[in-house]
Amino acid sequence: MKKINLGFLASFRGTNMQAIIDACKSGRLAANPAVVISNNSAARALQRAVEEGIPAYHLGSAAYTDPEELDRLITNTLLDHEVELVILAGYMKKIGPCLLDTYRGRILNVHPSLLPRFGGKGMYGMHVHEAVIAAGEKESGATIHLVAGDYDTGPILAQRKVRVAEQDTPETLAERVLPVEHELYVDTISRIISGDLRLEVYMR
Repeated sequence: MKKINLGFLASFRGTNMQAIIDACKSGRLAANPAVVISNNSAARALQRAVEEGIPAYHLGSAAYTDPEELDRLITNTLLDHEVELVILAGYMKKIGPCLLDTYRGRILNVHPSLLPRFGGKGMYGMHVHEAVIAAGEKESGATIHLVAGDYDTGPILAQRKVRVAEQDTPETLAERVLPVEHELYVDTISRIISGDLRLEVYMR
């Protein structure tokens, strides 16, 4: 089976990215981590990329003040590395129209709740888990979805539930949700590669 090229956009730690890279290295995924892009020069994700021998780029608004130019540059960098599937791994910037159009139906994101619950602008990381606890929810989980124009609004591809315990804090809930994100992300990409999950069906 021909390996597909993955391109990663990450802003901070890149733990989901690392889980996917590890799955590629182990042979679980027939994929090649082709490039990592971050808007944050201090992102651990960039360090991980260097450690793994993956081309890494810091492309952010500090150096590129024109949003359209930055959008085109990110898109062209992915194209230059022949990326076929774009993986968002804790990427804190809204996807620009050029990237969205070029890779429409081929941009994945992971969210630490059961969308559409607790999604939208400002709902990321610990903010999500805080909101879940504050709402008294009995379950949370992880969602993999296609990226659309607005935050967390694209078609849902996969979800996995995590029980919220009475004694949970946002921190303890986050600790249990994160490994579920890792596993679900790898599993979803595997299903896409195998053809079991056809992305074009969700874009009709």
